[in-house]
Amino acid sequence: MLLSEDVKPIRYLKTKTADIIKTVNETKRTIIITQNGEAKAVVQNIETYENLQKSLNMLKMIVQSQNDLENDNCISQDEMFKRLEKKLFD
Repeated sequence: MLLSEDVKPIRYLKTKTADIIKTVNETKRTIIITQNGEAKAVVQNIETYENLQKSLNMLKMIVQSQNDLENDNCISQDEMFKRLEKKLFD
């Protein structure tokens, strides 16, 4: 992140919205919008946002898997396939 380029006041967003959208799409960097000197919002291109959401979902699945392992809430691969076959063919 380049603070001199990636942090903009809200008045800049109001007057240069098209420029900000063009910049985030070209650079793939997130722009931080400030109001009264405090960070209040971010603007990022859709691809970056979607990748962030995918990463968060993957991390949630990893944490859930770790919790299942710690709580002995697991079954063997053979048992899983038996259950799947039963659901599919019964």
